[in-house]
Amino acid sequence: MSHIAFRSATELADAIRRRELSSREVLDHYLARIERLNPPLNAVVTLDAERARRAADAADAAVARKETLGPLHGVPMTIKDTYEIAGLRTTCGFAAWSEHVPDDDAEAVRRLRDAGAVFIGKTNVPSLASDWQTYNPIFGVTRNPWDRERTTGGSSGGAAAAVATGLTAMELGSDIGGSIRVPSNWCGVCGHKPTWGIVPQRGHLPPPPGTLADTDLGVMGPIARSVEDLGLALDVLAGPDGHQTAGWRLELPPARRTARRDFRLATWLDDPTYPVDAQVRTCLETAGDALRKDGVGVREARPEVELPSLVRTYQQLLYPILLGMMPQENFDGFAALAATLAPDDDGPLARSLRFATLRHRDWLFAHEERERVRAKMATFFRDVDALLMPVTAVPAIPHDHSEPFTDRTIQVNGSNRDYTDLFGWITLATLAYLPATVVPVGRTRGGLPVGVQIVGPYLEDHTTLAVARHVTDVLGGFSPPPGAE
Repeated sequence: MSHIAFRSATELADAIRRRELSSREVLDHYLARIERLNPPLNAVVTLDAERARRAADAADAAVARKETLGPLHGVPMTIKDTYEIAGLRTTCGFAAWSEHVPDDDAEAVRRLRDAGAVFIGKTNVPSLASDWQTYNPIFGVTRNPWDRERTTGGSSGGAAAAVATGLTAMELGSDIGGSIRVPSNWCGVCGHKPTWGIVPQRGHLPPPPGTLADTDLGVMGPIARSVEDLGLALDVLAGPDGHQTAGWRLELPPARRTARRDFRLATWLDDPTYPVDAQVRTCLETAGDALRKDGVGVREARPEVELPSLVRTYQQLLYPILLGMMPQENFDGFAALAATLAPDDDGPLARSLRFATLRHRDWLFAHEERERVRAKMATFFRDVDALLMPVTAVPAIPHDHSEPFTDRTIQVNGSNRDYTDLFGWITLATLAYLPATVVPVGRTRGGLPVGVQIVGPYLEDHTTLAVARHVTDVLGGFSPPPGAE
């Protein structure tokens, strides 16, 4: 695709350095597309056009002086409205932060800026980045470019929609509950959830502005139209931050294999406790068959873990994070309600109440269980290079903003399932701190995108990216939604 809007960030940076294109030309092209295509989607919610123009002009002036700013020299990009940008409103879709204007960039933003990126503006998120649908009281609803009656996913929903429709060269998402993987899957783009801890979190909301401690489970990672761009962004973003730099360096191992026919891949595509919709499973099985026909070693195999147990442990660790900002009186109310529950009540609401008010003693038990899962995954990956899994059981779902969250349902093979079943297939990689790359592999009969989740060994991000690159070589990778070209 030679059109500016859908060229990769890698290609654009090269074209800008060679003066085939100017940064200002690319920026103005994206701004024009945002003006034309964004209104019905509501993906980009805050523009910083004047500062972006100044930055693009500076990038072009540097080229004229034969200077290189970095691997993203002059490449315009939007960024999820959870990342602080100095002097630019950063809300996280949360009413209490609606006028928050940071003094400093988030560390990940600083690294992208130092690599030469030009920031166009912010993309929409659910309130406090805490939903698989993107809507909030400040900016409203973001709609899926493949079907506006459906959600983009969340929380990086505006980011994925902007990438899919060519409103930006690439994006920076974040993921604690599938927030890179689910929107990438439902919008038909590529996303990478890095190994936990390798990309700095400072300046990401939530937690509240000014927080210094890292959040358990949460990661920062790129969303793009090509796997090459995911790798470029990861190289820019990964590495120690602050006082850590005094004592350690990050050296991620190279991909385990180079030739795709040498990879040893496993598939785990369905499970009776978290069943996968037939149309999604068909797309994933077809992808596996295509890889086998191309000579890649693919076999059905699953690690010695059970999804219900994984999800429960994950929720024990997750809910204190998601609900930790509630006022004390609300916390006390949750604790009081939790105390009234029947011992055998393990439904979605009961888990929310119990786990949000978890005692540290119980958290330690959950953490130990997490470490046992990590040990099992290390054993599994001795003989397997990567595990191919669904991202979600269903393609993009219709908008449903009913409350409480725990009462919502999704349709799987014609049956109602709990909305929280969307935790099912994203849990393993998050709980075990593993890297996971998502790339599109097909579409349903109704034309909705379906992606595959490629989960790899701890710290072996380059292996999942290499597998993803081979998958897109075989199956074609990204294609624009209707009306976006």
